[in-house]
Amino acid sequence: MTKMNLSAPLPFVGQKRMFAKEFIKVLDQFPDDTVFVDLFGGSGLLSHITKRMKPTSTVVYNDFDNYRFRLAHIPHTNKLLADIRTLVGDSVPKHKAIKGKLRECVLKRIEEEEASVGYVDFITLSSSLMFSMKYKLSVEEMSKEVLYNNIRKNGYPESLDYLEGLEIVSCDYKEVYNQYKDVPGVVFLIDPPYLSTDVGTYNMYWRMSDYLDVLKVLEGHSFVYFTSNKSSIIELCEWIGANKTIGNPFEGCTKREFNAHMNYSSGYTDIMLFKKQGIPIDNCLLYTSPSPRDA
Repeated sequence: MTKMNLSAPLPFVGQKRMFAKEFIKVLDQFPDDTVFVDLFGGSGLLSHITKRMKPTSTVVYNDFDNYRFRLAHIPHTNKLLADIRTLVGDSVPKHKAIKGKLRECVLKRIEEEEASVGYVDFITLSSSLMFSMKYKLSVEEMSKEVLYNNIRKNGYPESLDYLEGLEIVSCDYKEVYNQYKDVPGVVFLIDPPYLSTDVGTYNMYWRMSDYLDVLKVLEGHSFVYFTSNKSSIIELCEWIGANKTIGNPFEGCTKREFNAHMNYSSGYTDIMLFKKQGIPIDNCLLYTSPSPRDA
């Protein structure tokens, strides 16, 4: 098997390159014939490293975001970036805004690519025309943004063997989990979109209940779970663990919601919960209002 990458070949929000070396140490704790299931495959980096470190193991990569499709289009992406690089030339300093007629020419070239090839890797393209962690997924969205000369100097290397040896699926993580949950010694690799962070480049929208549902996977299985300090999921679980007898204090409440607006483009939902001891559950009241994320 070929060399091991410690970072993904193409940009991806949340790829685990910073954890690569520590992740390798964790893999050493499992037998060589272990079945590893990467439920939220993302860039495939965890699956890639696992297969390189455990070549005789079965490694299942859930490519829900179609990263393999982006890899297959690297030659087209490189050609598009090369053309944009030529268009911009030395007329715009590095990291400065691309303006006026030149900006229109760049957007037109992207439109031509989409029309002729039928596909544009907008995530990779965004990393060359916007600043870090800002991504747009269409020409229409990109045309509303300031474009910058952050264009990569060279093309991306074709990574034909990056996913070599993996069993690739593309479906909801619950389907993958149900398929492998009873496999003896299975290890689940779990890197969901982080709570309270932008998931705009993922093919999903997540609520609090979605994050909590993922925790069901952990019970009774070996796992490697990733989160961040922007998420309160560990703090929440620690609190629940310390207060096991409380249960759901809002059980039986009736909910009322009132919409509030911060400005013309954003709003939230205020929530009020009402409960009086001794009143039957059916008579409890709950009042609420929309999150800014719902605007």
